[in-house]
Amino acid sequence: MPVATATRRLLRSPLVDLLVGPHGIDRYLELVRPEITVRDARAKVLDVRRQTPRSVTLTLRPNDAWKGFRAGQFVKVGVEIGGVRRTRTYSPACAEHHDGELELTVTAHPGGLVSNHLREQLRPGSILHLGEAQGEFVLPDERPDRLVLISGGSGITPVLSMLRTLCAEGHADEVTFLHYARTKADWLYRDELARLAERHPNLRVEYVATREGGDHLSRAQLETIAGVELNGATAAVCGPPALIDAVTEAWPNPDAVISETFTPPAVSVTGPQATGTLRFLASDQTAEIGSGTLLEQAEAAGLTPEFGCRMGICHTCTCRKAGGTVRNVLTGETSDEEDEDIQLCISAPAGDVALDI
Repeated sequence: MPVATATRRLLRSPLVDLLVGPHGIDRYLELVRPEITVRDARAKVLDVRRQTPRSVTLTLRPNDAWKGFRAGQFVKVGVEIGGVRRTRTYSPACAEHHDGELELTVTAHPGGLVSNHLREQLRPGSILHLGEAQGEFVLPDERPDRLVLISGGSGITPVLSMLRTLCAEGHADEVTFLHYARTKADWLYRDELARLAERHPNLRVEYVATREGGDHLSRAQLETIAGVELNGATAAVCGPPALIDAVTEAWPNPDAVISETFTPPAVSVTGPQATGTLRFLASDQTAEIGSGTLLEQAEAAGLTPEFGCRMGICHTCTCRKAGGTVRNVLTGETSDEEDEDIQLCISAPAGDVALDI
């Protein structure tokens, strides 16, 4: 057994944690070098570059505590801002065979605390916290004979990871990569994708600027501009709900579409808006029911519950509901179970609700 492997196994032992004290071995190792922890997954920033005015691309080197990912999955990323660890979810853009380096591209949004911090403040040498990779938006184990990768805006990263993975595997079957953005200035990875298409004759790449004369996705556009024969093809699409709906409607077989959206769900109210009281038990606070999800209403009440994706994917905002009735804004289903775990970002009150926050 290599010495380094044996050492890491020893440091992960519960006995070592017991011997070094209540804080555990990682708290001592991070005093030496913050990225060499053996239980907490972390990554050191190696490079920071800006492809577009609104984005930042980070090259990271995760430590051995991180277990990797499958192309298309997302990762919780934690960063210290003002002494508080903030967590968001991002999809790696690199191939899942990444040779020890991880690439994230983050688009900054107005008012986005974490995205703007990553873009403006992060430097080589900075340390980020990593969570375990999650998500079902992945390539089929048996790679499709014809695959269409479609993305909108910052949804490009998971489908780019899929493409890079296929190229690394020497995939020789037909692949079309179609990306939609508002303007040409927002086109991420355009030069790299052009070079990939030159090297791989089975790959076709098309970029569309929807606010500069480019048409929105339709079946006619797929079959003409992108040159795609849809019958028998598989689509993997990531972007706003309108893009996913358009792909599903255009595809001859909707079951051949795998998708993931990055837009928080809109809360629609049918009939009178719920009235009543929200009780935040751990904070000993109450508030009248307002508009929005429980996450938004808790924040409006001055609370700061943990959250990540704000769209029901990462489960960071999961909270114990002690009582009351809530409605899932994605499915419309209601639940009045007591002592159940709910996701604050996709739950809205349907009457009095008591939450353990």
